[in-house]
This record gives sequence, C-alpha cells and structure tokens, in this order.
Amino acid sequence: MTVTGTEGKTLMQSRTLGERLVTSALGLGCMGMSEFYGGRDDAESVATIRRALDLGVTMLDTSDMYGPFTNEELLGKAIAGRRGEVVVATKFGVERRPDDGYFGLNSRPEYVRRACDASLRRLGVDHIDLYYQHRVDPTVPVEETWGALAELVAAGKVRHLGISEAPADVVRRAHAVHPVTAGQYEYSLFSREPEADLLPTLRELNIGLVAYSPLGRGMLTGSIASLDQLEQDDYRRGTPRFQGDNLDHNLALVARVRKLAAEREVTPGQLALAWVLAQGPDVVPIPGTKRRRYLEENVAALDVRLSPADLAAIDASTPPGAAAGERYPSRPPVGHR
Repeated sequence: MTVTGTEGKTLMQSRTLGERLVTSALGLGCMGMSEFYGGRDDAESVATIRRALDLGVTMLDTSDMYGPFTNEELLGKAIAGRRGEVVVATKFGVERRPDDGYFGLNSRPEYVRRACDASLRRLGVDHIDLYYQHRVDPTVPVEETWGALAELVAAGKVRHLGISEAPADVVRRAHAVHPVTAGQYEYSLFSREPEADLLPTLRELNIGLVAYSPLGRGMLTGSIASLDQLEQDDYRRGTPRFQGDNLDHNLALVARVRKLAAEREVTPGQLALAWVLAQGPDVVPIPGTKRRRYLEENVAALDVRLSPADLAAIDASTPPGAAAGERYPSRPPVGHR
C-alpha cells in the first residue's frame, strides 16, 4: 500500500455513474448536519460543505426528510454562488410533517411533483442533478412513480434519477421506465449485503452504486468505544449494532481494522473508505460528517492504494456477515439512512 499527496492537496479523482453522470470519487453525506447524529452547528456544517468543494468533492447528498426539510436549506445556503461545482443529490418519498414526528412513505405521482418543486425551492437551484426515490412505496407501482420522474427529467427539473434501498427486481422495473443512474445502499466492511444480488444487477444495467454509511455509522473510524461517547439524542444509541454484546463483537472487528491500518500508517477510517473505493470504479462512497477535520481525513483516503494482499487481509478481517446485529431497529424511522 502506498499513500501519496499532502494534507489539503489531494488530487480529486472522478467517477462516472450510469451513462454520463460524472462526480467526484468520494462524496459528502450531509444528513447528520441536521438530524439523527446529535447536536447541530450550522456554521461549522456550512464551512464543511464549502471546504469539501475546495477539495474537489462535488457529490453532495441530502434529502427532503432530513431535518425535516432543513438539511436541503442548509445545503442550498452553503452552495450559493458555487452551483457549477456541485452535483446536487436529494431524495423524495419519505413524507414527514415538521410538527409531530410523522414518518410515512409516499411515491404517488402527484406527490413526486410537489416534492420536487419544494426541494428546488429549498435548495435554491433550478434543477436537481440526481433525484432519488428514497424508499419504495409498496402501495404505488414503481412504474407509476418512475413515469412521473421521467416527466420531471423531460421538464428539465431533474437531470438523473436514482433509487435507494430497492431490491434488484424493483430496480429492473424502474429502469425499464427510465434509466436509473445510481442506486444508493448501505455498503461498508460491516454491510456487505449488496455484493450478493444487487451489485451484479446494477452492473448488468450500468447503474452506479452510491455507498452510504461506508464507515459503519462511524464505528469503523475506531473513535467509538462505548455509547457514552454518543449524545443522548444520537439515533445510533437505539440501533442493534451499537447494543450490548453486538457492540462488543463489532468493536473486536474494529480492532482488527485498526491493526491493519496502523501497519499501513493510515487511520482505520481511511482504510475502510479505501476498501469501498477499491470495489470498483462505479462505486462512490458518501461518508457523512459535519466537521472539517473529519472531512479532510476522509478525502485523504483517496490517496490510499490497496494491493491485492491488502484487500485479502481486509476481507479476512471482516468477511461478509461478520458484523453482529441488524442495520436498523425493528421499527426504524422510515427512510432513515
């Protein structure tokens, strides 16, 4: 393994999702800036987004349901005056009300159109580069939803379409209506489920994979040793992988990753991100952070080169299915990423 470059001087690589959406090889997930992962600091979040642009990170990921609604507004503020540098990715399909905690699925065509217009207003842009169906609505045939999305593309409001956490057969049905550019799924050393059926389907159809939570919701950074480090309103406190024996088991896996990283003089998080990046040129991880120092550490993972021997050692340390506990609670907030 070799590491090149110096802090703040990483030469940003690009990757192509689908037929023609060119984006930075590493993106930035903005969800935690507004909700789910503890307290907010909007000033630092805006500074983090702008620093990401300075470093060449173009893929910025949000959703109308984060906040709710406020994360899109935050992103819009941060990219004002720099629209040409950004691939704006947002989502619809998880309906929320700001006053009562309601979560529900809604992919009816009339809702899709309203949601798109509302996102455009909050973001302060005239088009969305990548618009995802956040979760599949079982009450609405995907063909109806994607018919409405195709109309948004024809109207110039959306450039590319994506889908999130949909099974392979639903991806095929959506793709038959309008090309799917990207599928967004949890993918990391702790969540390797996409490798079975999903990745082969995406590659057959020339659909890129956008990997959310590529750091195992922060655990793979090696910085979390107990729940006491998480704020009281942090969503992870209620997730199975952060509970009891599951947490102990998963921290033992992290210790293996930490050892491999130390031997190669990189951080555990950089090793974990480099592994995701090495899974193919059609994979774009979007680690989330709300602090500039962690952003810079993540971007430096692009300088990590993994040899076949490195990849074999990492696979042996955290094989598919190694992590203990389900990804979500039995009844998570619908559409939480």
